[in-house]
Amino acid sequence: MKTILITGASSGLGREAVKLFASEGWNVVATMRSPEKETELNRLANVLVTWLDVLDQESINTAIRMGIERFGRIDTLVNNAGYGQNGIFEGISREQIRKQFDTNVFGVMDVTRAIIPHFRENGGGTLINISSCGGLIGIPNISIYSSSKFAIEGFTESLSYELASQNIAVKLVEPGGFESNYGAVTEQNKPALPLPDSYGGFAEEMNRFFSWLSTDKGIDSADVAKVVYEAATDGEDRLRYTIPGIVAPLVEARQTMGNQEFVEMMRSRLKA
Repeated sequence: MKTILITGASSGLGREAVKLFASEGWNVVATMRSPEKETELNRLANVLVTWLDVLDQESINTAIRMGIERFGRIDTLVNNAGYGQNGIFEGISREQIRKQFDTNVFGVMDVTRAIIPHFRENGGGTLINISSCGGLIGIPNISIYSSSKFAIEGFTESLSYELASQNIAVKLVEPGGFESNYGAVTEQNKPALPLPDSYGGFAEEMNRFFSWLSTDKGIDSADVAKVVYEAATDGEDRLRYTIPGIVAPLVEARQTMGNQEFVEMMRSRLKA
C-alpha cells in the first residue's frame, strides 16, 4: 500500500482527496491546522489525521515523522494548503500580502524541503503542488492570489528539472474555478484598506467582465480530487494538469492568442 500526505485536508479539495485516496486503498496522512475538530476522516481505514500548519516548521516535521512512524514511508506529497485573497491591490494591506505569500508560497516550499530527504532515502517519490489557472493568467481583482500562484508555477517547473535527478516526479494541478469554500474564505479576508474613489467605475467593469465568463462552474472539489489522483497514479512524465472550469474562455484565449493580442482582448473586455 502506498502512502500519501495531503496538506489542507480539513475542507474542500484536500478533504475530497483524502476520501478518494483512502477509497482506492492508499494510506493517507490527512493534515490540518485543527485536527481536534475532525470527526469524519479519522474514522476512515488507513487514515491518520494529524496537525500541520504550513507556517509552523515544527508541525511540518512532526506530521511527516508521524506519517512515517504509522505507515513506514510516504510516497506522495500533495501541497494543497492555501487560501484566496480577493481585492484590488491598493486595498490589500502589506500584512495581508505577506500572509498570502507565507501560506501559499513559503509554506509550500517548507513542506517540500522537509519531505525531499525522505523521498531520496526511499529512492524516489511524487510531489504534487496545487496551483491555479490564476497562476497562468493575470486576472484583475485577485492580483495577490494570482501572483502567489505564478510563484508556485515557476517554483514547481524549475524544481521538476532539479528533482528529476533524484528520481522525484513533480507535478502541478491547475484548477480554474470550481465549487469549493474559496468564496467563504475570501469573504473572511476582505481588503483592509480603503480604495480611492476613482476605482468606482472599475468595479462595474469587473462585474461585466466576470459575467462574460461562464457562470456554470461545472466541476466541484471531488472532480478536482480525481485529477490529483490521476497525477499521482498515471506514471506519466507530465508537469501540468489543467482544469479550466469557470475561466475556460481565458485559458483557451491564452493558449491560442499571442501575448499582446491576449492583453488587448482582456483590456477590451474590461471596457465592454
